[in-house]
Amino acid sequence: MLVLVGAVVVLGCVIGGFLLSHGQMAALWQPYELLIIGGGALGAFLSANPVKVVKGALRDAIGLLKGPKYHKQDYVDLLSMLYDLFSLMRKEGLLSVEQHVEDPQSSSLFSAYPRLLREHHLIEFTTDCLRLMVGGSMNPHELEQLLEVELDAHHHEAMAPALAVTKMADALPGFGIVAAVLGIVTTMSQLDGDTSRIGMHIAGALVGTFLGILLCYGFVGPLGAAMENRVQEDGKAFECVKIALLANLRGYNPKVSVEFARKSLSTNARPGFQDLEDHLKAPRAKATA
Repeated sequence: MLVLVGAVVVLGCVIGGFLLSHGQMAALWQPYELLIIGGGALGAFLSANPVKVVKGALRDAIGLLKGPKYHKQDYVDLLSMLYDLFSLMRKEGLLSVEQHVEDPQSSSLFSAYPRLLREHHLIEFTTDCLRLMVGGSMNPHELEQLLEVELDAHHHEAMAPALAVTKMADALPGFGIVAAVLGIVTTMSQLDGDTSRIGMHIAGALVGTFLGILLCYGFVGPLGAAMENRVQEDGKAFECVKIALLANLRGYNPKVSVEFARKSLSTNARPGFQDLEDHLKAPRAKATA
């Protein structure tokens, strides 16, 4: 939502400042300049990126209006799920989680967290790591290297739409110059006409440069940056799982392993220690009641 607020502030301040300096709003209305700049940038964007990235850019841009993908309660559920897995492994051994890992959709453990179960990439990442722990006999150092490679690949794929939008933003001033040059060409072809019309054509050409720069730094560039920030924030869930699994593999008890993971979360999304503690105690309290 802040993306829309920022766009309104940019537009209001730029247009408001122009009008307050006795500018004429009609002079900025240059639909053909917008067609050249917007159409050229969109065409270049489509030419430079595969369909997957184009769809991802549209999805991520819309996702900014919906707020963060993971909220504080989602992280509470994620940490609780990891705690349940580690507790089961501690009580009954590594092989006890094999049936849950092989079919998480029908697992009673994973089904207790329906919101997380819908996050297929996160669940797949978690179950793949657990498979390695169960059947791979890997030490923490080896597993950490493997998880880093997988997280880097996932991060690169998730970041591709945002980087594509940022590159499109960088191209907008260039297309603004193209529109301005074409406007000058039109002006030069009418030098024998009325001077007022020549002035209008020159103004229109300059508006092309203005629009290219404004769209770049006021709208599309910030949109790409916001998409990058969202990818970074959403990636915290995967980092959280990695840290918890490595801590468990190093021999820490379930509570300490989960606490390592909790500390890795950003402060605005991190559940409090007591909140998580109460959440972990609640199922046992119900079971003994």
